[in-house]
Amino acid sequence: VQLQASGGGLVQAGGSLRLSCAASVGSISTYDVAWFRQAPGKEREFVAAIARSGAIYYVETMRGRFTISRDDAKNMVSLQMSSLAPDDTAVYFCAASTAVRGSYYRDHQYYYWGQGTLVTVSS
Repeated sequence: VQLQASGGGLVQAGGSLRLSCAASVGSISTYDVAWFRQAPGKEREFVAAIARSGAIYYVETMRGRFTISRDDAKNMVSLQMSSLAPDDTAVYFCAASTAVRGSYYRDHQYYYWGQGTLVTVSS
């Protein structure tokens, strides 16, 4: 599968953004898909995942602010982000796996990666 992330941009604190991860080859519904982010000078961290089964996983600190969803008709996974804060500034990546075996929170579980989209939250 080939993944294309989009939707990043500059937003003020408290604002919202919707990121999209489109699959150009293959059906995204047959993959476990996750969002990760990497802030400047920090390690990449897990944000959210949606399994093939539809099960959803979040980092607890983001639960309630971020919502991951999948649109099979559009072959896309989205990440709706609200109440954004400057600490949310990062490059956001979508990633996919044919079958996560173990923790959905670990980046090594995902073989396919999109190019990343930059989210900048100003204070």
